[in-house]
Amino acid sequence: MTNTLIIKNLKIFAYHGVNEEEKINGQNFLIDAEIFTDKLVGYEDDKLENVLNYSKLVKEISAFFKKESYDLIEKAAEETARRLIQNFPQINEINLTVKKPEAPISADFDYVAIKISRKRSDYIA
Repeated sequence: MTNTLIIKNLKIFAYHGVNEEEKINGQNFLIDAEIFTDKLVGYEDDKLENVLNYSKLVKEISAFFKKESYDLIEKAAEETARRLIQNFPQINEINLTVKKPEAPISADFDYVAIKISRKRSDYIA
């Protein structure tokens, strides 16, 4: 059995980007995560300590995404996925989307994004 924990449009102000103004001024990013786990005991016993805590996940994503600075959103997504899988042993797989709604492009768009899918086995043997 698999369960999916979903985080949609987590808004984080950070300093990722190739252009110097992105590194200095920062911008908003939106993060979507679909996190796949095996069925955990907490679903039967109603105990927070027995499930994947979405509050801790949100804090971990936010703290990491603000602390680090990468030129490419591809690298930011990769390292965020790696960090989550390494720090949360319940995660079997993650789909992570990093959206950049304020990308410095002269065009009318909602956002540019990268979506990656990673498994525990991609990082941990």
